[in-house]
Amino acid sequence: MPDLVIVADDGPVRTVRINRPEKKNALTVPMYEAMADAIEGAATDPALRCVVIAGAPGAFCAGNDLQDFLHAADRAQGLAPPLVRFLVTLARAEVPLVAAVSGLAVGIGTTMLLHCDHVVASSEARFSTPFVHLGLVPEAASSLLGPRRMGYARAFALLAMGRPLDAAGAVAAGIVNAIASPAEVDAQAMAAAREIAALPAEALAATRRLLRGSPDAAIERIEVEADLFGVRLASAEARAAFAAFLARKK
Repeated sequence: MPDLVIVADDGPVRTVRINRPEKKNALTVPMYEAMADAIEGAATDPALRCVVIAGAPGAFCAGNDLQDFLHAADRAQGLAPPLVRFLVTLARAEVPLVAAVSGLAVGIGTTMLLHCDHVVASSEARFSTPFVHLGLVPEAASSLLGPRRMGYARAFALLAMGRPLDAAGAVAAGIVNAIASPAEVDAQAMAAAREIAALPAEALAATRRLLRGSPDAAIERIEVEADLFGVRLASAEARAAFAAFLARKK
């Protein structure tokens, strides 16, 4: 079985690549653990100055694996602790985060981008957060960061109504910095990462702290969302929505 998360260091840049293309890079508990380890580990290596989160051509991340959600609902559990750990790791990240978004970005595939410092998206990228359609609530502190980043109206359309964004819409919403052709997404993201890595380290760290502010509010919101997510996951409304979704996929 191939590694579902591939971690590779190239000079000052660490790439964390989601590698489950047959499932459109849907994330499982072990994958969250591996990604959190890679991002946390970068902060302990002074030679690493930036982290790039990437996917596969056509699919950055299709969100959380639905079977994991169904199993959690059956066991009356909420978001898995490794998933919450990954979200907190993003909020606390001491090393700048760049994302290379090729194709599909669903659920956490979109909300994790709110924690990134620079996002390059394919011209064919599509962003969607169908939480409410599945009887759930947003996660990754997106209910806090989304309105701050894009304003309440855009955040409501994306996070509550589940209206998708194309690449241009994501730029307008402030989620994406730059659009590239599908073949150039990774290269442009790596170029941005190298540009960031070449900046004076102490000045950059201080500037990130000023721009991002304390992570405490985001982490508190992550925990509140996670608790409510668990309640919603066990609800009859969510079970019905999941059943209808799976029936449509057959």
